[in-house]
Amino acid sequence: MAQEMRDWSELQHDLLVLIGRRFNLIEDYLNFGTVCKSWHSAATKNNFNSELPRVPWLMLPEEEEEDKSDSCCRKFFSLYNGMILKKRILKASGKRCMECMGWLITVGKDEGEASLLHPCSVRITTEDFYEHETGYPFTFFRKAVLSASPSYTSDFVLMVIEGGMRFLIDYSGRVLFCDVAGPEPTKRSHIIAQLPFDCRDRLGHPYIVESLGSLFIVVRHGVQICKVKDDCDRMRIPLTYIVSENQEELRDGEELRYGTESFRVFKVDLAAAGKVTETRELGERAFFLGANASLSVQASQFPGIKPNHVYFTDDFFESYAAFVEGGGLDMGVFNLADGSIQMHYEGVSLSRVCPPTWVTPTLC
Repeated sequence: MAQEMRDWSELQHDLLVLIGRRFNLIEDYLNFGTVCKSWHSAATKNNFNSELPRVPWLMLPEEEEEDKSDSCCRKFFSLYNGMILKKRILKASGKRCMECMGWLITVGKDEGEASLLHPCSVRITTEDFYEHETGYPFTFFRKAVLSASPSYTSDFVLMVIEGGMRFLIDYSGRVLFCDVAGPEPTKRSHIIAQLPFDCRDRLGHPYIVESLGSLFIVVRHGVQICKVKDDCDRMRIPLTYIVSENQEELRDGEELRYGTESFRVFKVDLAAAGKVTETRELGERAFFLGANASLSVQASQFPGIKPNHVYFTDDFFESYAAFVEGGGLDMGVFNLADGSIQMHYEGVSLSRVCPPTWVTPTLC
């Protein structure tokens, strides 16, 4: 007799929960929940190990939608399996998005109003906004960082770097520390380390990364606009430069382009008075750098992620704002061992407001 086929949708709920809790990758867990109605009911936030580290998704810029009711949807690219996911994000249309712990801090393009999204919206105000001159209100917030995820606690601090000339690593290469629990967290900062060069001289773009309890400073070179020849393969498609009155004339075969050339990584020893040592070896770690997110993951835990590599997005507004198409081309994967750069996303996705950016996938 032919063996009777089992209806997988009739598996007991408790068994489905046990199966769901064995998934480590959120992409697999989301696929698990799409099998059928009963499996979807078991694929809840509480049944997934949300404490594990995550490889961020690449959130692509919004696209022109024929169906206007679909205008709030954004696409996400997964490095793990190359899958494109589509998610509806209310009140993010036409806004710059910065990410922290799976939440989005959005800034309006024209009015500069900021909101904290995922899954609710909280309006953020600032006293200094109208006291600073800027032609781009949505760039007034340089970075925004949460001390804890609002998904799990209401006891969190949101720290925002405001204005065009404020950094946690300044142009002289000093690494600054702010005590958010102190009496004057926004007015006092302390120097904890000094890079061995001046960022202004080397035209570097620095990032702070925490990895397994250690502090790293990563300096990115090559993001500024420069003249290149036609045979230079720093960009895959031509960009339309917004001509200014004081622009110098280009010679035959020259174009104005920008693109990352290299990264330098420095480890900060806080126990040794902030001693800084350059390194080209991250072991099994991979760094993800972008407009707001700077994080580290253990590559061995995630298929397809390369150890000792830096994954980066196009985040230097001062360069890509000079082109009609905006930013999105200066993305890739930098090999710290040999200095080579490869692509992590083969498509072209451009925007002057919110180019592709890393977003840590979380369940709500």
